[in-house]
Order: sequence, then C-alpha cells, then structure tokens
Amino acid sequence: MKTSTDRILTTHVGSLPRPDSLIDFMIAEDKGESYDEAAFETALTAAVKDVVEHQKNLGVDIVSDGEFSKRGFAVYAHERLAGLEPTGRARPSPWEISRESDSFPEFYAGEAAAKDRKPTQSSMQMSCTGPISYKGQKQLNRDLANLKAACEAAGVEEAFMPAISPSDVVGNQLNEHYATEEEFLTAVADALNEEYSAIVDAGFILQIDDPRLINYYVKNPQLSIDDCRAWAEEQVEAINYSLKGIPADRIRYHTCYGINMGPRVHDMEMKDYVDIILKINANAYSFEAANPRHEHEWRLWETVTLPDEKVLIPGTITHSSVLVEHAELVADRIERYANVVGRERVIAGGDCGFGTQASAEPEVHPTIVWAKFEAMGEGAKIATARLWD
Repeated sequence: MKTSTDRILTTHVGSLPRPDSLIDFMIAEDKGESYDEAAFETALTAAVKDVVEHQKNLGVDIVSDGEFSKRGFAVYAHERLAGLEPTGRARPSPWEISRESDSFPEFYAGEAAAKDRKPTQSSMQMSCTGPISYKGQKQLNRDLANLKAACEAAGVEEAFMPAISPSDVVGNQLNEHYATEEEFLTAVADALNEEYSAIVDAGFILQIDDPRLINYYVKNPQLSIDDCRAWAEEQVEAINYSLKGIPADRIRYHTCYGINMGPRVHDMEMKDYVDIILKINANAYSFEAANPRHEHEWRLWETVTLPDEKVLIPGTITHSSVLVEHAELVADRIERYANVVGRERVIAGGDCGFGTQASAEPEVHPTIVWAKFEAMGEGAKIATARLWD
C-alpha cells in the first residue's frame, strides 16, 4: 500500500459522477430496455481512461475507476452473485423506518411514497432463493483490465477498487434459502472472496465498502448502542473471514453513514465503533470527517491507539454539501490528524462517494465534485508544507 514519508498523499472513496456517454446506457439497462452492449463497453473503456487521467491531473495519488461500470453500490452485487432472484417489488426505503424519519417525518415524507413506484432493476427487492456463489468473473475481469490500461496510460502508480461488504449484500436481500442469517452471511463472504482476491491479484488495493456497519443503528430505532455493537462484532468476523488469504497491507476499509443530505442527528458516533473497526484485517481506514456531524471526532485519536502498521484516510472533502471546501480548511483537517497519529500515517480522502447511483440525479454536481478534488489536492500541498518544511 502506497504511503509517503515526505508529503501528504490524496485519494477518495471510489464512486464518481458518470459521464453522459455512459448514463443513457445505464438508464436503459436499469429499465430493462435493450441497448448496444458493444457500444457501452467501448464507451466504458474510454470513460475509465479519461477519469483516471483527470484524477491524476487534479493531484489524486491513489485513484479508482470511478465505479463507472456499476449502476449502483448495491445493485452490482445482484449481477455478480448467483442465488438471488427479483421479487417483483421495490425495496423499502432505508429511511422510512429509522431514527432520522422518527425525528424529522416531514423531511423524509417522500420516502414512504417511493415504495409504491414501479421498481427498476436498481430498486428491485431481491431475495436469496438458492445457494450463493460468484458469477461475476466476466464483469470483474473487464473492470480490472480497464483500470489497468487507464493507469498505464496515465502513468499512475497505485489504484484501488471498491467492493461491497458481505454485510451490505445480506442487508439488501431477503433470505428464503439459508436456515439462519449467519449461514447466509458466511455464504456471501465465501463468494465475495473471489472478487476480493482477484482485485489484489491484479495489483490493485482492495477497498471494502461497508456503510451498513455504522448505519445499522440509525435504521433500527428499537436497538441500543450495545445491541448494535454486538451485531457489528459479528459483521467484522464475517469481513475477516471474507478476506482470508489476502495480505492486510493490500486492503483498506471504508465505512460511512449512507445519508448525503439530511439532518443526521442520529449518526452513530465514532467513539461507539472505533475499537470494532480496528479489528478488521486492513491497513487503512476511511471514514467521514469533513462534515458538521463528524469533523470534531479527530480528537478521539488522542486517546485511541492506532496500531503501528495502520494508516487513516479521514474525509477532508464531503458529499453532504455543495460548498467547495477552501484548501486552507482541507489542510487544517489533514494537520489535525497528522499531529495526533503522525504525518506519515494520514492520507487525505473524502467522506463518501460522489456517484453512488448512476440513474439518480447527483446531489453534488460533477463540476463541483472536481472543484472539491482540486481543493483537496491544494490542501494536501499546504499541509505538506506545514508538516515537513
């Protein structure tokens, strides 16, 4: 895993706004309509090449493919795992029953109406009706080849590829096959190990995307913090099982809260889960740190011991506001963490992805996303000057 002893490196969480050249194809696929698959593949290869080069030009050191081939964070798993079948109805809104909607029912009123809409492939409720196994080799190999070619063309030294966590797969499906949720989770973990291993074998850093670990609390109002901590411990065991055979120094872990624009007064606080995520067999941890609900949590690391081999990737730009962060503020955020855990152990990142669903109107316009990335790059340079010069 790329680190630095002479400057602050930059990265992000993974998903980026898809270009117009891909959106029409993805919307057609989501609606179940026919489209020119060969033309899509050609456009995808070109788009990945462009976005990798653009990231490098903006000063991003550890890049991704923008998750351009995936129509959504969760839906791509439906295409890569055998044993899942559509139910014909839409998934319930994640916020219809939650601490958030209990406190702000007017703000979340539209969520209840969403369940009555005709489901697309992205919003379809899936159910596990048979044994889970991995079937996404073709799509995965395409993504790996596209990212490798793009990195070679741009002269990029290191790239990462996000992959969904076992817990997030299980949380999005019904279970009609396995006797227990634990058996279901283990089967998913076994299947995902093939994707995880292939990403690392291709020379990339594997990022485990696991928002469910910490948003389980807000989505289950009947449960206490202690209940959710006990549940999270079980999910971490499944993650570590899914990572069997993969060196920790090729793995980074990302968690976030699953809300972009919202009040967020019920987000689980980092103090209630930090000890749990540090048990994950990863050498880097990416988390939200650049929004008003979580920016203060840098102080937690004054009392939490970060194991020697591990690094932090705190968010320095956020998906929860269209305001473009000032580079000096980005530098301040970096410097706070560096002064606590060490300058060589901080990589500047983002709070969350900027293109979670290809078919949804982005809450942060693409032009603003790139301005945020530029601010992060400039902020990293400022922080480097402060910390080394």
